[in-house]
Amino acid sequence: MTRTILIAAGGTGGHLFPAESLAYSLAPRGFDVHLATDHRANNYGSEFPATDIHIIASATFGDRSPLGLMKSAANLARGEMQSLSLVRRLDPAVTIGFGGYPTLPPLLAAWLTKRPTIVHEANAVMGRANRFLAPRVTAIATTFKDTGLMGAGASRAVVTGNPVRPKVLAAVAPYREPAEGGKIDLLVFGGSQGARVFSDLMPPTLEKLPADVAARLRLVQQVRPEDLNRVGEIYARLGLDHEIAPFFVDLPTRIANAHLVVCRSGASSVAELTVIGRPSILVPLPHALDNDQKTNALGLEKAGGAIMAEQASLTPDKLADLIAGLVREPARLTAMAAAAKGEGRPDAVARLADLVEFIASGGKAADFASRETRP
Repeated sequence: MTRTILIAAGGTGGHLFPAESLAYSLAPRGFDVHLATDHRANNYGSEFPATDIHIIASATFGDRSPLGLMKSAANLARGEMQSLSLVRRLDPAVTIGFGGYPTLPPLLAAWLTKRPTIVHEANAVMGRANRFLAPRVTAIATTFKDTGLMGAGASRAVVTGNPVRPKVLAAVAPYREPAEGGKIDLLVFGGSQGARVFSDLMPPTLEKLPADVAARLRLVQQVRPEDLNRVGEIYARLGLDHEIAPFFVDLPTRIANAHLVVCRSGASSVAELTVIGRPSILVPLPHALDNDQKTNALGLEKAGGAIMAEQASLTPDKLADLIAGLVREPARLTAMAAAAKGEGRPDAVARLADLVEFIASGGKAADFASRETRP
């Protein structure tokens, strides 16, 4: 008998990519996968392997005015009614959420109707939606051993790692140590906000590089459409070997081809860097609610796989020094790649799918965790 799994995820890549990876893994196990998300999934979810995608109303509470709070409450109430109807109709064996406010209505609906629930926390600190759900769910899957802000949910936590997409696993290849005096492949990306910052930061950084270092670079950079002409003209003037585009559909392959990556430190980016095993300079998104990206970056820096550089103090001179120093120390780049690889969890999706299957069969999180620690 086919069992249904309802996946709930916010409509951004950071939430949808690990959810997509789990969906691919569950289908061969005989599960019928449905996705509950918001309208933003149109940007990232076109390849999501679900029987059906259900758009659920949701809202944040960013607008604290009386009218804004009323609108948010009304949207969440509407989303809850939609989710209750959906959960009763699908009768999922497990409802699993991957974070973001759109996960709240489906997970609450499953909890209210006494169905098994899991949340997956990709970051080193638990996000606000997951933190609210943590005391109520059957199990919490985490990426890090010491995930912070779990509160009462800590006793039901199971470390699985952060699933990466099949495209990422397919791109895994040994690191190529730069040849003496040879080309260095530098990849720069960062989502919408990262792309904006790097469009402003990278051109003056590359202008300040020593001539011998700049001549060795082969740059691939994500650049917003509105910045393409400006950035491209500067790189052409510098005579830089470069390729710029608003989006790279083959980003995992680009990561695998890189000698060095400069990017944000969102959970999915860090997971992909560690599974593939590439050295990086990580620039956390500033002003995040719980400093999640900074915590992610510090963890990988501590392991030796990255250098964390805070945006507020990252000048073109400083970034140029960091890049030049690494280019001139190929052995350090190779060591960083190995350290990053050591932090990777390529089996994360299988571990998470095992947990889903275990909970779907009536198991408890503590029993799953103790089963894994037995000799």
